[in-house]
Amino acid sequence: MSSTAIPTNASQPRIAIIGGGPAGLVLLLTLSKRGVPATLYERDTDSEARAHLGGMLDLEWETGQRALRENGLEDVFRKHSRRDAEETKICGKDGVTLFFQAGADPTDESLEDARPEIDRRVLREILLDAVPKDAIRWGYALTGIRPLQDGQHELTFANGVVTTSDFVVGADGGHSRLRPLLSTAEPLYHGVTGAEVSLAPSVVTLPKNHDISEGVGQGTCFAAEDSKMLGFQRNGNGRIRAYAWHRNTLEWEIPRDPKEAKKVLLDIYSDWAPWMRKFIEKADEDAIYPRPLFHLVVGHRWEHKPGVTIIGDAAHLMSPFAGAGANLAMRDGLELGLVLAEAVSKDLGREEREAAVAEWEEEMFVKVEKFAALTLRNLETIISPAAPQSAVEAFKLSL
Repeated sequence: MSSTAIPTNASQPRIAIIGGGPAGLVLLLTLSKRGVPATLYERDTDSEARAHLGGMLDLEWETGQRALRENGLEDVFRKHSRRDAEETKICGKDGVTLFFQAGADPTDESLEDARPEIDRRVLREILLDAVPKDAIRWGYALTGIRPLQDGQHELTFANGVVTTSDFVVGADGGHSRLRPLLSTAEPLYHGVTGAEVSLAPSVVTLPKNHDISEGVGQGTCFAAEDSKMLGFQRNGNGRIRAYAWHRNTLEWEIPRDPKEAKKVLLDIYSDWAPWMRKFIEKADEDAIYPRPLFHLVVGHRWEHKPGVTIIGDAAHLMSPFAGAGANLAMRDGLELGLVLAEAVSKDLGREEREAAVAEWEEEMFVKVEKFAALTLRNLETIISPAAPQSAVEAFKLSL
């Protein structure tokens, strides 16, 4: 095994971030912008490893947008976000629109009451371009973490590297390897599973598929009925993604063979609108992914332990039915970064730094709980026997 070590002192702790999603990248960005070095360890081999994954994210002013704004990226976000993609449609399995909200005027410069959409891929590229390139270690999959004295932790990676951190942050997703250091909570299955399927831009633009484009619209279209749903999103590059969810056991699996997978989905959505079934029939056979839904218990919290914390999905995994996950993850990265940067600038000792992080954790618990409860309620409302009417009423109440 190889070993790395970075000289440290009380005011300049060795900070390790595990995971390069929105939470981890915003944390790294916030620290680097304030002159605090940190190292982010990402299991992906390079920045292109997941470039094909992810739909749209609607970033909110006080969370996701704030994380970019306070790190000097507001103009970049404005350039790459899409106001017209805020368009939302809700329909039943027949495809008849029951609710419609138009996208915002692209010339409207005010974003405070808006939730502009941005592709997850584009957001990741923006963040990667803004952080120091040498601060990211690609191909580092964490395999073990061992507490040492004085809040330090020894990190072991699959590539054989072993290093020591004064403060380690788990931004490593819903199945976090760091969470067990803080909490016994494990992801809970929602009872909802399914698949992500998509149409390539070249297929979307074919005249014979105009009915699909018209059905989806410019932004998001939720089709829900019979405790099933198809959630469509139009990406900025022209690809349209759909999340096909239904109630089933965790043992249910989408077949690996793409043609068999399509047959299974077509059977589940056998009486849905022709354009929706065509979407499944024409779906990119190289882009079918299983998507079971998990969450952490509402009100998840832990007692602070020296030298370690978790953020994003590692701390508060939830379904996407409130548009909150990425927003909260980015706020976590920003606010924790500000706490750690202030500790360094004030030359705080280890105990004072830990107290500041513990105070931030308690504030985060309170802020997150209402969103965790909301997304749980929304899932039960949308993937429901009462949908689509229940979904329409819930969305109207949120306006």
